[in-house]
Amino acid sequence: MNKYVITLAKTCLGCKKPSCRTGCPVGTPIPEMIRLFLAGEIKQAGKMLFDNNPLSVICSMVCPHEKHCEGHCILNKKGTAVSVGSIENYISDLYMNDLQFEKPVSNGKKVAIIGSGPAGIALAVILGAKGYDITMYDAHDKIGGVLRYGIPDFRLNKEILDTIETKLRQLNVTIRPNITIGKNITVGDLFRDDFKAVFIGTGVWAPKKLGIKGESLGHVHFAIDYLKNPSVYQLGHRVVVLGAGNVAMDVARTAVRHGAREVIIMYRKGMEDIPASHHEVECAKIDGVKFELYKQPVEINEQGVIYSSTDGNGEEGLMEADSILIAISQSPKDNIVQTAKQIEVDGKGLVVTDESGRTTMEGVFASGDVVTGARTVVEAVAFSKRVAIAIEEYIDTL
Repeated sequence: MNKYVITLAKTCLGCKKPSCRTGCPVGTPIPEMIRLFLAGEIKQAGKMLFDNNPLSVICSMVCPHEKHCEGHCILNKKGTAVSVGSIENYISDLYMNDLQFEKPVSNGKKVAIIGSGPAGIALAVILGAKGYDITMYDAHDKIGGVLRYGIPDFRLNKEILDTIETKLRQLNVTIRPNITIGKNITVGDLFRDDFKAVFIGTGVWAPKKLGIKGESLGHVHFAIDYLKNPSVYQLGHRVVVLGAGNVAMDVARTAVRHGAREVIIMYRKGMEDIPASHHEVECAKIDGVKFELYKQPVEINEQGVIYSSTDGNGEEGLMEADSILIAISQSPKDNIVQTAKQIEVDGKGLVVTDESGRTTMEGVFASGDVVTGARTVVEAVAFSKRVAIAIEEYIDTL
């Protein structure tokens, strides 16, 4: 692996004005990373990456690099971009497994983090290292949020999340699993118990439904639910996925790996309109996933999906399926805002904030998918870096 990564790193031109860095939402210092790596300063490179992005090791695996850093690489004009993700992963993985935090000196100021996904983890690392007493709450039994329960194992080895949890505990972060804030414990309770600031990073876990007849049948499943634990589902041999975003590609490729012989993505438009990234579509095709285009689902029955053609002829047909997976996006759950009415949400249920994550309730901040809708891990980290500054500024005024 080392020789391979060195070969990749040597393709970098070391541009004086690196467009790869401007293409990264967290401004990863890519040419400097590569320079240090090739100079034998791999630990220094790893520290630089971690200090800039606490989830560098994860972003290196799950980022849409072709959209961000690699997509902006000058070498794209002549052929192939520098494989930034592979180089970053090699450096960050080594650094993360080596990293040992000294227990920080507490400043006595308590911050509650609701949700342990990318936004919450990034904030916990930043504030925890500065001595804030962090308590992290999560509805699941393990930390990671969408990283653990929404990204398939073949894209992200979940052992890295256990490593990250160990690092959080070294920073004196208290983790309280299996609790949904907004039900028994409310935001008001947190302030009562002397938390100085509350952060919401709960993501988007409520699947959107099609609103057509048949969605309650036993062979119909929502994608975000399926991805939490695919092995408990008996999908049968032929699976139809409704939707064509990145999550649809994930569930289709997961179904292939869990025994489905035929997996079909049904989409109402053409290939050029598919919202999933080109890379994810290519990976799905390589895994054997088929695409049925210009078909709009109108009803689901025991045999499969009844559809109407959207290419102008208006024909109807039946796409036979043993199971149907619905992957047409998610929205936030409303547990918190039901009991904290001061927190304003928009028409989609997303929490309204300013650019630094301040919500309409004093002392409450938010970032990540619960604010922006489903976006990338690196975008959640970039947002949380701004929120960390805002929380510190707010607590200093108290």
